[in-house]
Amino acid sequence: MKIKNKRNKIDSLDKKIIQLLNKRASLSKSIGAIKRKLNKEIYAPNREKEIINNIKKINKGPLGNNSLAAIYREIMSGSFSLEKPLTIAYLGPQATFTHQAALYKFGPEVSYSACKNITDIFLDVERGNSDYGVVPIENSIEGAVSHTLDMFMDSDLKICAEIILNIAHNLLGSCKFKDIKKIYSNPQVFGQCRIWLQVNLPKAELIEVSSTTKAAQIASKSKNSACIASALAAKIYSLGILAKEIEDSPHNVTRFLVIAKSDVPQTKDDKTSIMFSIKDKVGALHDMLLPFKKYKINLTKIESRPSKKKAWDYYFYLDLAAHQTETKVKKALQELDAKCKFLKILGSYPRYE
Repeated sequence: MKIKNKRNKIDSLDKKIIQLLNKRASLSKSIGAIKRKLNKEIYAPNREKEIINNIKKINKGPLGNNSLAAIYREIMSGSFSLEKPLTIAYLGPQATFTHQAALYKFGPEVSYSACKNITDIFLDVERGNSDYGVVPIENSIEGAVSHTLDMFMDSDLKICAEIILNIAHNLLGSCKFKDIKKIYSNPQVFGQCRIWLQVNLPKAELIEVSSTTKAAQIASKSKNSACIASALAAKIYSLGILAKEIEDSPHNVTRFLVIAKSDVPQTKDDKTSIMFSIKDKVGALHDMLLPFKKYKINLTKIESRPSKKKAWDYYFYLDLAAHQTETKVKKALQELDAKCKFLKILGSYPRYE
């Protein structure tokens, strides 16, 4: 009897929650109409950050902050679709890790456009076919995704958000483990599972393909074949999970960026990404970094890439822990600009927690 009474109370609360959620949705819809009139972006990473921070401040439990944040991400996904139909470009096909990152950020209520490569994601957003794009930028084991870095050189798109996704690689197949002769996956994934493969399947032929989803598609149709892909790919392509979490490091994380046409306002917990090239002289890079030390700006990443225009000519990709509108950042970038050959601000965006 006690259980029934408590369930009745839950039913009553559910009714109120639904009513409140629909009131919230109506307000979101009206905000969307105002944004369209003002020609403002529907997705506001700064507002998303503010909502998540507010949840943490007012939450007294027993639900944890992460659980509530996940619930509100779904609510916000529904709000996007009411404000304006959104399309998100990602590195396809379905069930890639980029697809999973996009789903995590924008939820199931928006449209998704699978692109063949990273170049196509940039082009899709630049041409207005998609509102936002999601691209991989670095993996904690394999390092930077060079194609994404190179695309920023010539693109005018801005970074407006980042996504951190824990990566779990699984061995999938429709055959028995002992019968595996070929394994399909992309080169980065093979690199992240190298030791496990050498120990457990040293005689299997490793065949590189463009994506983990492509690998799952091939493995689902090939005899004595397996692939390394996600649990989502196993579900979509009706493959069995032959071994779970086979990555060599338990701390396998990939960082993704959300790209758009507009800059994002400050949230007081931001990152800024820039690109610059240096003059060919001794100590040039040291000189470029001095302004950040001078103004006490923390640098969280620096990566070099060949310019492809001249032999031994490089440009640098740098992340700093502050927003480009902050006074200290403005001063540092002004001093950097005076010293380097080329400087480009790729965007400021809320730091992922």
